Parts: sequence; structure tokens; C-alpha cells
Amino acid sequence: MMQPISTRVMNLSHFLTSAARRHGDDIGLVWGEAIWTWAELEARATAFAAALRDRYGMQKGDRLLVQSANCNQMFEAAFACWKLGCVWVPANFRQTPEEVAWLAGSSGAKGLLAGAEFADHIAACDSAAFTVTIGGEGADDYDALVSVHAGTAVNAEPVERDDPAWFFFTSGTTGKPKAAVLTHGQLAFVVTNHLCDLMPGTGPDDASIVVAPLSHGAGVHQLAQVAHGVKTILPCGTKFDPAEVWRLVAKWRVTNVFTVPTIVKLLVEHPSVHEHDHTSLRYVIYAGAPMYRADQVRALETLGPILVQYFGLGEVTGNITVLPPAHHSADDATMRIGTCGFARTGMQVQVQDDQGQEVAPGETGEVAVIGPAVFAGYHDNPEANAKAFRDGWFLTGDLGHMDAQGFLYLTDRASDMYISGGSNIYPREIEEKILQHPEISECAVLGVPDATWGEVGIAVCVRRGETPDAASLLAWLDAKVPRYKMPKNVVFWEEMPKSGYGKITKKLIRAELMARGDIASG
Repeated sequence: MMQPISTRVMNLSHFLTSAARRHGDDIGLVWGEAIWTWAELEARATAFAAALRDRYGMQKGDRLLVQSANCNQMFEAAFACWKLGCVWVPANFRQTPEEVAWLAGSSGAKGLLAGAEFADHIAACDSAAFTVTIGGEGADDYDALVSVHAGTAVNAEPVERDDPAWFFFTSGTTGKPKAAVLTHGQLAFVVTNHLCDLMPGTGPDDASIVVAPLSHGAGVHQLAQVAHGVKTILPCGTKFDPAEVWRLVAKWRVTNVFTVPTIVKLLVEHPSVHEHDHTSLRYVIYAGAPMYRADQVRALETLGPILVQYFGLGEVTGNITVLPPAHHSADDATMRIGTCGFARTGMQVQVQDDQGQEVAPGETGEVAVIGPAVFAGYHDNPEANAKAFRDGWFLTGDLGHMDAQGFLYLTDRASDMYISGGSNIYPREIEEKILQHPEISECAVLGVPDATWGEVGIAVCVRRGETPDAASLLAWLDAKVPRYKMPKNVVFWEEMPKSGYGKITKKLIRAELMARGDIASG
């Protein structure tokens, strides 16, 4: 067998260098009233790379942990890391100091880049050899370093296909987050695939708005924008504000946005959606969870045929399936309701049984995937790697089935399924039914222990008004769900707890149910 002559690939920092060469005077980034051209962003990223190298001794393979809300410095720092062949390690900025300190230790971060407002996080990350602050004072402030090192030359470090570029922390349903290793070669494929499958035709005349933390999926999405010279718009502040988002969409003629279904729901239900021109939008891309049908219809009726869904975990960097605008419809008769689409270009997707064999169309199994977008494994976690792969396939932990045409339908996370009286219960099916009730805004169904049935369902709901009560909701649901799938209990909350990325997660809901005494702990 012939061995590869070379596995050398483009350093990801070249995306920014190339944009600066071709579109140097064009706007690259907008944050509030501040604007940076591509040439300015490249110069600032290069200066920070020089500071990391010359002041702190960062070199290829070293890791920089980032604790920051969205800002231009965070955006630039990724490219600075990559220029040196270093690894960008962004944390969810809403995590506690103790959680971020654990990330610092587990990732082996040499340095910390942190907003000055995160003093407790900085103090907790004492394993890092140095700290650079954003918006701080003194010689170790980011902008001061950029000023001192402006004009210093930095040549992009040569990299191989499998050299790590980004430690992408999985939020996880159980246990500690794991660092998925994203590499230069893998991410180059992901960026190409995003542009091909999610937003074809996107280029320098377009604009993209950020409504999620750059530490995760939004950061990957913005990397794709840089690759094609698309300006990025950052809203001010750390709190999500639908009115500001719609104002910026109109002002900058935004053409694409990446977000999660809960944020799409908030955007289209906010009255400001009707107060600003959003006809420039061509792609509203949602991922992280399937969108409930009621929310999907409302978004299509409000925004038009511009929805794009994709399914993909951090470990596959979003690249498993896609459902483009042509396959979205508010008409149930023409929509493949519940599908998350078909395999992304260059990727192969199967639904497999416990032995790793592909199941027949319509049969439920675990979703598995192979292709260039699959990550290089979890950092320093051989046990997790052994569980995640089988015969070269990455096992997603998601259950689903595929139709004869290759469209994938997710049933649930394997960890969300529960067994009641010997029957497998998939909460999403019940949630979809409950959300058909006109007075229910959000819903989550979980399995909880039961002495008689092993497990039974509890439905956590958010009402639009004061009705219905538990008894009337269950009576309404009774005709729509088989008796063995009916939740035993219903509780109503004012709002649903959400992760730092705006997703409703069963882990948070279960913890809240325990804290309120609605279910037993342990």
C-alpha cells in the first residue's frame, strides 16, 4: 500500500490572511459601533500571535484557554493561536470558576485569555502559567499587547492534517465535559462543507450575525464566513436581545445566521420581527436539536422558505445531515415531518444495531457516521475514545431511523429514552403531541423511577397563559398518545432552564426537578 507522500495542510489562520489580501479594505467585523477591516483584523491577530510567542513562549502544540463573552479580541485570538500552531481552547463563558478551572487542568492549558470581569475565573485557573486580560490594565492586557507587538512578523507554522487546532468541549449529558480534538485538516473540510451544504453562494457581499457563543457552533460558523470574506456582526452585550438582532439584520442587510431552535422560536415570536426589514436573510440555520413542528411552521410563516437544519455533534463539528430550504414546508402534506435531512457531502451516515450492522429502513438504531469531518478523538481520554468508535464509525449516542430515500429521523438521545412496563418510550414523540396544544409554549418529558412500571414519564411544561391545568392537559393528550406512553405527572414552570448555548437539556431539567422536590434525588 502506498504511503502518503505528505499530510501537510493549510494552516487555518490562512483563511484570515487570505481575506485580508483579497478584501483588505472591506469590513470584516462589526461590534456595536466599532468596525474592523479584514486588514486590521489580520494585523491585530498577527500582533497577538507575536505577543504569545515572544512574551509568553507559546509554541506549536501549546494550548490557550479562553474565558470570554463574544468580542473582537476573542475572534482574533483564534487566528493568533493557529498562526503559531497552538490550540484554541474556548470555554462556555457562563460556566462557574470551578468548572473552568477543571477545563484548564484537563486541557493542559499553558495560558489563559479572559475578560477582566471574570476575576474569580482567573483566580481559579492558577494552573495556567500566564493570563492575558481583555479590557484590563497593564502590560498583560490584550489591546496593550497588540499595540506593543504591532508590525512584528509571524509566519504561519507548518501544520499536518491531524495537528490539533481547537479543543471543542462537549456539553455532555452526563459527567464532565470532554475535549473533542478538532484538527487543521478536519476543520478545513468542515468549513468547505458548511459553505457547500448550508449556505451555497455565500460570499463577500454577504453578512452574518452572531447570536450564540463563539466558543462552540457559532465559532465554527464564523470561521466559514472568514473563509469567503463575509462580514460578521456581533451584537452588543452578553444578553440575547431579539429587538437588537432584528435591528442589526436590517441595518447590515444580514444574509445568514446560525442558531438553535429555542433561539429561532424567541426571534420569530418577538414583536420586533415585524418592525424591521429581514428580507435580506437567505439562510436561517438551526442545529443542536430538532425543531418542534409547531415552532417550525411558525418560523416558516414568519420568515419564509429560508430555514436550514443540520444535525451534527461537536465531535463531527456539525457535519452529519442537512435539510435545506427546499425540503422545509409549512404544509404537512409536502414536508417530511421530523426529519433532520440527508447525509452531508462527503459523509456517510448509517443507523446501526448493537452489533454495528446497518438496520433496515424504518427500524430504530444508533446513528453512526464516518467521513473527513469526524474529529481526531477526545484529548487524553482513551476510555471515552474506545466507547465512541466501532469499526471506524463514530457512534453519536443518538437514536433514530432512516427512510428508503436516506432521510434521517432522530428519535431521541439514547440517554433520554426510558423503559416503562418493558416498552421503550421516546420522549420527543410525546413532546411533539403536547406542543400541539395552543396554550403550551415549551415542553420536556423525562423518565423517572416508578415502583410499579420501572419508569414513568413526567412532563414539564411552560404555559402561554394560566391554563390548562395538569388534569385537563392529560385529558386532552389522552386521545393523541397510547395509554402506555402517557406521562403520569405534569408540572408547570414559568420558564425552562437552558444551557449556555440556549438549548433545553434534560440534565438541567432533571436537576431542577430534584431541587424542587418533584422527583427523588439519586
